[in-house]
Amino acid sequence: MFYLIKERLEECSAGDLKKCGRDGAQYVAVLTSTQWAEERECFEMGMDLELNTSDIHGTKIEVNYDSLTGTFSIPDRKDLSGNDRQFAFALDERGIVFIDDSNTVMELIKNITRIKYWRFPSLERFLYDFLEMIVHEDLLLMEKYERELDAVEKEILAGANEECLKRINMIRGDVRELRINYEQLTDLGQELEENENDFFKEDNLRYFHLFLNRMARLYDVAGSLRDYTVQLNDLYKSQIDMKQNRIMTILTVVTAIFMPLTLIAGWYGMNFVYMPELSSPYGYPAVIAVCLLIVTVCLILFKKKKWL
Repeated sequence: MFYLIKERLEECSAGDLKKCGRDGAQYVAVLTSTQWAEERECFEMGMDLELNTSDIHGTKIEVNYDSLTGTFSIPDRKDLSGNDRQFAFALDERGIVFIDDSNTVMELIKNITRIKYWRFPSLERFLYDFLEMIVHEDLLLMEKYERELDAVEKEILAGANEECLKRINMIRGDVRELRINYEQLTDLGQELEENENDFFKEDNLRYFHLFLNRMARLYDVAGSLRDYTVQLNDLYKSQIDMKQNRIMTILTVVTAIFMPLTLIAGWYGMNFVYMPELSSPYGYPAVIAVCLLIVTVCLILFKKKKWL
């Protein structure tokens, strides 16, 4: 698919791209890997670089003599733990070519075509809107994560369970993926703002500056969420420790109560003839009364000490 950057993206033919240099319009092209291999000479970007969409390891950009080339590896916002959506690109002062076999670029461009109109159309403005479209729902996503973490915190305080810990770790993993993506997008934006090849108009570099500010804010929000997950993880561990301490306290109290009773049972289990109260008819009831008295005194004492 080919588009001219006018007041909005206008679909055009491959032949219309050749007129771009004459009328000042810039273009956007979206090709598959096969189409790029066949037609890349038509774009006259003066490069022999192979843009292989099957060998992408992140979002990055490289400055060449006659062009800028790079790749995008975008986490799927619907499944951040799944496979990234990957595509490559090449651009110069006349326009940008995306090499995409995943249909990701077309989805983003359709959204731009539907909602974006430009008073001063330019390649820089298109790139800004394209990059913004990648992250435009991320703030809502992180607000959703924050609400989930608030709910998890209440569950932990009510009674820690393993499901809480699993959800915390899942959100922390998703936030980590977003932070990595923001770091890479920030590096890409800085290279664009640097404008080493003078492909962009000086007045339009403000778009890349705005995008970098957006990335900085999102990165900070993601950092706050990551810290929140760490705090909840510590809270979970502290709740588990408190629960174990309560159990140990109860076991200790029970042991302390039955220790004197065990001592009495040990004494009266000895096979001596002349033991106190051994032959008395009141001996057995007396031992029971003494045992009950010891238990009662221990309970009262532990209550006063707030051990129970």
